[in-house]
Amino acid sequence: MNAPLVDMPEAAARRVEPGRFITFEGGEGAGKSTQARLLAAHLEQAGIRAIVTREPGGSPRAEALRSALLAGKAADLGPFGEAVLFGAARIDHIDTLIRPALAGGAWVVCDRFADSTRAYQGAAGKAKPELIAMLERIVVGPMRPDLTILLDLDPEAGLARARARGGDAAVDRFEGEQLAFHVALRSAFLEIAAKEPARVRIVDAALAPDEIADRIWTIVRDAFPAVLKQGAA
Repeated sequence: MNAPLVDMPEAAARRVEPGRFITFEGGEGAGKSTQARLLAAHLEQAGIRAIVTREPGGSPRAEALRSALLAGKAADLGPFGEAVLFGAARIDHIDTLIRPALAGGAWVVCDRFADSTRAYQGAAGKAKPELIAMLERIVVGPMRPDLTILLDLDPEAGLARARARGGDAAVDRFEGEQLAFHVALRSAFLEIAAKEPARVRIVDAALAPDEIADRIWTIVRDAFPAVLKQGAA
């Protein structure tokens, strides 16, 4: 997992078609990072090279922006200004990691992508939707996910998980928002799923991690039947 592209030239050469791009979305504490790793492990077991990444982040410059964004250093710019910085990180992530990986035949599994900007800065942050849509067209272009897994969880439960996970560490920029923000965030993600049911599949994040992983694996196999046989892994 996460092998550099240059380490597997023969596997990349054998693959005729490009890789697949799968994203995980959801509110705080929904378990996206855990499930992204578990899915990548399933893919590896099925003989598919999988690269796990995250947003904001995934490349050195994007990781530097992540530190600033989650520390709240861009909050004074307002929701659209913050979205622009997320977009800058996303451009570098796409150019540095996502596009080369997919072109090389790897499957990219990403913890958050453009839907998070729609939800966090757009719906919950109240940036104008037309500006968020314009920014997404510029930043993402054709690099849209083939499949998105939305891990849906009650916001109070998610915040409790996130704060327990963080221990004594200070909450980040978004964990520190009021509950109303997180309620709006959940509604925004569910609205995205309702509008794009072919791409976005909802999974109950209140279930046990192993059960969630099994459900996700079934969704992924159903989404890519030509590549993933039903009996695989």
